[in-house]
Amino acid sequence: MESVLGDGGAAALLPHSFILTCFHFLSHLFLFSLHALQLNVIATQQLLSLAKQMQHLEAFVHISTAYANCNRKHIDEVIYPPPVEPKKLIDSLEWMDDSIVRDITPRLIGDRPNTYTYTKALAECVVQQEQDKLNIAIIRPSIVGASWQEPVPGWIDNFNGPSGVFIAAGKGILRTMRANNDAVADLVPVDMVINLTLAAGWYTAVHRPKSALVYNCTTGGINPFHWGQIEHHVMSSFKRNPLEQAFRRPNANITSNYLMNQYWILVSHKFPALIYDFVLRLSGQKPQMMRIFNRLHKAIGLLEYFSSQDWEWNSENMSMLMSQLTPEDRRTFNFDVRQLNWPEYIENYCIGTKKYVLNEDMSDIPAARQHLRKLRNIRYTFNTLLVVFIWRVFIARSQMARNIWYFVVSLCFKFLSYFRASSTITK
Repeated sequence: MESVLGDGGAAALLPHSFILTCFHFLSHLFLFSLHALQLNVIATQQLLSLAKQMQHLEAFVHISTAYANCNRKHIDEVIYPPPVEPKKLIDSLEWMDDSIVRDITPRLIGDRPNTYTYTKALAECVVQQEQDKLNIAIIRPSIVGASWQEPVPGWIDNFNGPSGVFIAAGKGILRTMRANNDAVADLVPVDMVINLTLAAGWYTAVHRPKSALVYNCTTGGINPFHWGQIEHHVMSSFKRNPLEQAFRRPNANITSNYLMNQYWILVSHKFPALIYDFVLRLSGQKPQMMRIFNRLHKAIGLLEYFSSQDWEWNSENMSMLMSQLTPEDRRTFNFDVRQLNWPEYIENYCIGTKKYVLNEDMSDIPAARQHLRKLRNIRYTFNTLLVVFIWRVFIARSQMARNIWYFVVSLCFKFLSYFRASSTITK
């Protein structure tokens, strides 16, 4: 396979004598393709070869993922045996065409959800093989989200991970998502990951551990927050600070039931998308909502594996590293997840998607709120017309339907009368 770092000469172009610490952040989310092998494993091998040529290199810090071993429920800060010897896999894939690779991929990844987590596990093994020649640290962040404090609270610049889901919910596009309300949402702010990475680079260079140290950069075991809580705070935040030109009022719900989720996808996603695209066609415009919903369902499907279950990560090395820092360095390179105030963080995260991803002005919030009120009135009008339609078509034409209707209405009146009487007696 060809070099990811370029043809020849790439190593010669770097000023080796000046490089003291190498941070390896390169990875790619080819989630269901073994192209991930080239960037997540082969590129790591090439960078390690390059690092061994750096004359004064003190530390090599590799960024992995907390989900590299997601086929395990309890994950320690150790490098687990790889599912296959990386060199053997690379040699085998040299002669295979794409169709063969596609056919064998499901059997290769086994009980892992995708090739990204599979190849990140292989990359950890590749890095470990060089621990006798380099001072190595491996950082395993979980789901990386917007910043906590630096450069500003809520900073984010892409739609990756939960950011795109939050925006879809804020726009009123996402109405249902399959997840476990009680499962831990292991988000970790990006600035905490960076601070831990820098601190680990310092510790590795100064203390020179005999073997590669692994740092599980996670929050669930120390300061847990659940998907049901995220749903509540995301919806509340976007109602206070709405996004501009929302498709519908924010009202997403999480369910762990597959059939219920499919029902709401049909009723709240596909049916409105078909109506909206039909209106666009009538007005001579290109239909787009069904395409948007298909992309959304694909993104949600990738997240579903991680939002429906829990993992337990050991974080002793992260705690040890924190204890090695001076009080001033702990403030400067703060990665203490115990200090995270989750409601405040989620509020800043949602505002960050508005300001830094969608480039919306906070001064336009009053107009956005007015737009939500307009959408609310449209919804009430539609529901009223729907009730009238159902009455005219079904109830007015059937004696049995009318009897059921009158029975329900009489029960409602009796309940209201009982409630008023109870309130009077209490007073």
